[in-house]
Amino acid sequence: MAVSLHLAQQQDADALLSRSPLAALIGMLLDQQVPLEWAFTGPLTISQRLGTEELDAHQIAGYDPDAFAALLSAKPAVHRYPGSMAKRVQQLCQYLVEHYDGEAAALWQDAADGSDLLARLSALPGFGTQKSQIFLALLGKQFGVRPTGWREAAGPYGEDGCYRSVADITDPDSLSQVRAYKQQLKQAAKAEKTEKTRKAAKPAK
Repeated sequence: MAVSLHLAQQQDADALLSRSPLAALIGMLLDQQVPLEWAFTGPLTISQRLGTEELDAHQIAGYDPDAFAALLSAKPAVHRYPGSMAKRVQQLCQYLVEHYDGEAAALWQDAADGSDLLARLSALPGFGTQKSQIFLALLGKQFGVRPTGWREAAGPYGEDGCYRSVADITDPDSLSQVRAYKQQLKQAAKAEKTEKTRKAAKPAK
């Protein structure tokens, strides 16, 4: 199945994400504390600065750490925290080299079921449960990777017809819907925090 992602909302960056499992993994890793388009443009920026058309886990894993951090820090920076994210990207690639011979797609090609795939993703450096579930949902919804029980393993992100995460972004309109959903979550969390603070400050009768 041909994959056509629209996460970076930039043609060349999305083309790399669509054809390179490693680029998609790195974009997912970078997707925190920055706008998602910035995060998912990161893999293309890294490949350009490495002087290669394709990302290679072996190359990144063996790159001098200080030089790699400088590569991500050069303006425009790949991330708001380029130094720490450079370390995480290298750790991810080192893990892939050690466990999957550097082939990102090997993570899911022979996964027994959704739970197995979730466990594999959760073992990746920098991938917590939520990030792993979102990437699992992205694999199922847009990459056609659908082992038995993948929707259940992806939790709420695996639901059909929802707009909760990058797994549901296929065009500018769906991007706006995902953004609106995340904004609602932030507002709800802020309101809950305010209410807890108010109750804590209320004098006991």
